[in-house]
Amino acid sequence: MSDLPASKRLRIGRCDELNRIYLLTSDTLGREPIFSDFKLGRLVVQQLRIAQNQGLATSLAWVVMPDHFHWLISLEKGSLADLMRQVKSRSTRVVNAVAQRQGRLWQPGFHDHALRREESLQGVARYIVANPLRAGLVKKFGDYPLWDAIWL
Repeated sequence: MSDLPASKRLRIGRCDELNRIYLLTSDTLGREPIFSDFKLGRLVVQQLRIAQNQGLATSLAWVVMPDHFHWLISLEKGSLADLMRQVKSRSTRVVNAVAQRQGRLWQPGFHDHALRREESLQGVARYIVANPLRAGLVKKFGDYPLWDAIWL
């Protein structure tokens, strides 16, 4: 095991390829369930959409859970680090302003997984959007408000 902190270990071996599909995950600081307030979760969704509108990534599927988010994207411009830095920074500013809070919102770093050819995009998307059901947050698939997928 490396002596590097987890946020630094996440960067080892990371390489960004444009037009490649990635599953990105980021956790709130201390896994605080701040997005149990759906109004605050929608602010994160807004930042995912802004990144897409800026041409940085194409969103294929996402879910904002109470203490983290999963985002399936095709990287269109820049790097994963730049994309996540922008989304996390902007969402921190708007969430802090609306919630009248200060300080960091997200844990340092993020997890990325480049999908391999044999992985099913739709299968990964289904896994992402079913997260609230598996977590017991809802009883029926469509009842959770903070998710989307291009196939559904």
